[in-house]
Amino acid sequence: MHPVLKLVAQRIALGILLLLAASVLIFAGTVMLPGDVAQQILGQGATPENLANLREELGLNDPAITRYFSWLGGFLQGDLGTALTNGRDIAESIGGRLKNTLFLAFWAALISVPLAIILGLLAVRYKNRWPDKLISGITLTTISIPEFMIGYILIFVLAIQLGWFPSVALMNDSMSLLQKLNAIAIPVMVLTLVVLAHMMRMTRAAILNVMQSAYIETAELKGMGMLKIIRKHAFPNAIAPIVNVVMINMAYLVVGVVVVEVVFAYPGMGQYLVDHVAKRDVPVVQACGLIFAAVYIGLNLIADVVSILANPRLRHPK
Repeated sequence: MHPVLKLVAQRIALGILLLLAASVLIFAGTVMLPGDVAQQILGQGATPENLANLREELGLNDPAITRYFSWLGGFLQGDLGTALTNGRDIAESIGGRLKNTLFLAFWAALISVPLAIILGLLAVRYKNRWPDKLISGITLTTISIPEFMIGYILIFVLAIQLGWFPSVALMNDSMSLLQKLNAIAIPVMVLTLVVLAHMMRMTRAAILNVMQSAYIETAELKGMGMLKIIRKHAFPNAIAPIVNVVMINMAYLVVGVVVVEVVFAYPGMGQYLVDHVAKRDVPVVQACGLIFAAVYIGLNLIADVVSILANPRLRHPK
């Protein structure tokens, strides 16, 4: 087998094992939460007999390991099960929510990834000068502030004081693209500010590391301009670590949007997950958690494959 195919196969096998481990941890963490879905459905005034009957009807009296493997068997067949609180098909409910989350993540990535790379290149071009210090200072400040705090600040300034955008990101299928973009403008800004610093700093560090190579010094001695050196030599050779950090942050844009969706009441996967954690609806929490884990592992797998293909030493190991 070709070394590249062997490495990719190993990464895929490891990703499947990690996904299985994640499903176990998600199930165990949800089961250990105090209370159960029967109590949430019937409320505080429920009698012990009613609670016992509902728990039996929902299968909550079965051993935890039996419930886990029953759910896992259905998941492997493409059946995410039904929500215990309302009896709705989980796959159908998640479909629209996942589309909304991916819509939000797509526009945040479309802005943040090119902007981070451009700012990283500018920071390298003006290393230790005022543009570099200004870019680093602003981005490090934004990454140090929690997402919800950035969200509330932007809501106060852009929605309340200036009235440019809505403070709540309500969205539905009847809205046009421009209306949807207007609705998610502030959440996209928050996500962009959060992930921008990490990608920019990694781009800067990767390119500066390459700039210390002997062939970069040779290019400088030949009289080649700094921008041309960065464009033709430094950036292409620093692409592997940059792709890694971009993929990690793209995974965050999908997986880590829970806080942002809750702050802006956005109808995405994060809001759906939080609502059903509060209700102790284990099948919904398992499905959402596993989808988030699959996205995160899948994007990291893509980053690994790109790193292998971009590195001749990995493509042709001795």
